[in-house]
Amino acid sequence: MNKERTHILVVDDEEIVRESLSGWLAEDGYRVETAPDGPTAIQKVQTARWSILLVDLKMPGMDGLQVLEEVRRIQPETAVVIMTAYATVATAVTAMRLGAYDYLVKPFEPEEVSLMIQKIVTQQALVRETEVLRKVLKREHRFRDLVSKSPAMQSIFTLARAAARSQSTVLVLGESGTGKEVLARAIHLDSPRAGRPFVAVSCAALPDSLLESELFGHERGAFTGALTRRIGKFEAADGGTLFLDEIGDISAKLQLDLLRVLEDRRFFRVGGTEAVSVDVRIIAATNRDLTKESAEGRFREDLFYRLNVVPIVLPPLRDRRQDIPLLIEQLLEQLGAEQNRRIEGVSAEAMAALVSHDWPGNIRELRNVLERAIVVATGAVLQAADLGMPERAVADLDKVGPLSLEEVERRHIANVLRHTEGNVSQTARLLGIDRVTLYNKMRKYNLKRPQEHSNDQVRISKP
Repeated sequence: MNKERTHILVVDDEEIVRESLSGWLAEDGYRVETAPDGPTAIQKVQTARWSILLVDLKMPGMDGLQVLEEVRRIQPETAVVIMTAYATVATAVTAMRLGAYDYLVKPFEPEEVSLMIQKIVTQQALVRETEVLRKVLKREHRFRDLVSKSPAMQSIFTLARAAARSQSTVLVLGESGTGKEVLARAIHLDSPRAGRPFVAVSCAALPDSLLESELFGHERGAFTGALTRRIGKFEAADGGTLFLDEIGDISAKLQLDLLRVLEDRRFFRVGGTEAVSVDVRIIAATNRDLTKESAEGRFREDLFYRLNVVPIVLPPLRDRRQDIPLLIEQLLEQLGAEQNRRIEGVSAEAMAALVSHDWPGNIRELRNVLERAIVVATGAVLQAADLGMPERAVADLDKVGPLSLEEVERRHIANVLRHTEGNVSQTARLLGIDRVTLYNKMRKYNLKRPQEHSNDQVRISKP
């Protein structure tokens, strides 16, 4: 126990108490300072870190409980012990409710104080040790903003770190919401290009004509409305990394244009005659099976080979359930900061529901569910009722027997559609996927949209 690291502040309006306590604690080897009143104590707390405060309950102006509240706000990790000659059950309950570690009843003996301080110091040392171990474990299970304990993801982290050190093109494959862009950013930040731009483009978000201009830029007068020259994403990413998301959705013409850029590292702006050279590292991503797409003629085979230099396949969340508690901890930390709310975790019942869910929308869906829960939760621990998850299709597995993953996904999407009364936009948000992906899955599972309905109203076909 390193007593010199323990910094104690004694707060009491009686000088004899301050002197006696500080003397006893100094003899025990602790660093001790004193304050004659609440405002002075708060000023000291604002300017230095303290391990323990011993605070008198009855002081003129600002009493001990007010000091306690302020200290908990400024330095929540500091242990506060309330000292009082007027100990009652009500006083003790109030102090503990406000976050006091314990209370001492005056008059007290030096041994009593020493034992309590030793107990606090030991507990704080254990907390620090636990936090250090937790951070070490987090580093072991982390690649930048990605966290995982699963062997498959650890292998992916190793491959991604190796890819980051190279200049090779990376193709990230996986379902929607598995974190393809997060992985792409991690590779960029781990690479020698980290100080240069990371530029992301969603190839499915724009029509073909606009996407060409978005990627390569255009010259003034190239088309109606092109009033000035505009550089594209390739030029914006010069020296850095260009992330092409949903690469499987681009047209045949753009596939050819992209192939030429990958081969020559040069391109022409739309309407331009002068070749533009760039030094860009390409990371592409898709949720499509490009091997199948190229075999069936929908994706250029030569472009596929150019992109598929370092393929990385991200598994769906349902195949890495052991990572769900880690992801929940990470997401709650992020969402709590975004919404300025302190969330301590989830209840056992909520955790069981989250781990057993099949997550067709993967991590994006998990994030959406937790964000919704934080908005509606009344306490610091999220409850199962806060999750707002529709009744899951797998709830009756015991009755119907084992189902395939595809059947589980089909039933879950059908249930969410039923929950939203057929609203496609709302369903996509709840699942954490985009509308295009949802429509594709509806076609795949024969979840029909009748012609007579509009405004995204959908009829769910029976299994």
